[in-house]
Amino acid sequence: MIALVTGGSRGIGRGIVLSLARAGYDVVVNYAGNVDAAKEVAAEVEALGRRALIVQADVSVAADRERLLAESYAAFGRLDLLVSNAGVAPTVRADILEADEESFDRVLGINLKGPYFLIQSAANRMIAQPEGETRPKIVIISSNSAYTASVNRGDYCVSKAGLGMVTQLFAARLAEHGINVYEIRPGIIATDMTGAVTAKYDDLIFNRGIQPIRRWGRPDDVARAVVAVATDLLPHSTGEVINVDGGFHLKTL
Repeated sequence: MIALVTGGSRGIGRGIVLSLARAGYDVVVNYAGNVDAAKEVAAEVEALGRRALIVQADVSVAADRERLLAESYAAFGRLDLLVSNAGVAPTVRADILEADEESFDRVLGINLKGPYFLIQSAANRMIAQPEGETRPKIVIISSNSAYTASVNRGDYCVSKAGLGMVTQLFAARLAEHGINVYEIRPGIIATDMTGAVTAKYDDLIFNRGIQPIRRWGRPDDVARAVVAVATDLLPHSTGEVINVDGGFHLKTL
């Protein structure tokens, strides 16, 4: 079975790639700029006895998206799983009364427009390909920022909220083709993206109890949810939101 993971060289994406390899998948590892990290995770996949292909592509660029899919199909002939994981935070956290359009365009291009059209292209290829061991699946990695207002990174929140509707739309459209679509919403996960605000989140988790499970999330926590989908443990579900957030989404008194 073949999986494509965007943003697969580091953080959550790397965790997903390695977990899928352990579950029996060959993996296309997409990366934007860090080729050394991509080579490292590809070597780890191969050490697990699976095949790996690394492909540089910026998912916000149409030509790159098409090249990513073309190289994936040229190498493996099919896709059984697309994990749309690539995403960025704003370069500068700016109050929404001051944030500029350049940041908005960059964040929305990578986090929302890119996944929307990559999924569109991948879905058409999945529909056309011969049937495999299981029907293809699509997983979108979003964030609890889909419904949590952070006024110093509004562009990021808007992009993640948009992914929720992308999930619903493609789940509704692709069900007739046997392609299930899922959204996984991580909470506070220990990655490069959260590294700059470790002290803030330590306080929120351990002192203020912002989530019932009082520990940081790990990339492996998200990867386990992806593997559950990939190994057909949710065959009669589509459009589902899977929260991997230590219970952050619960409203408690």
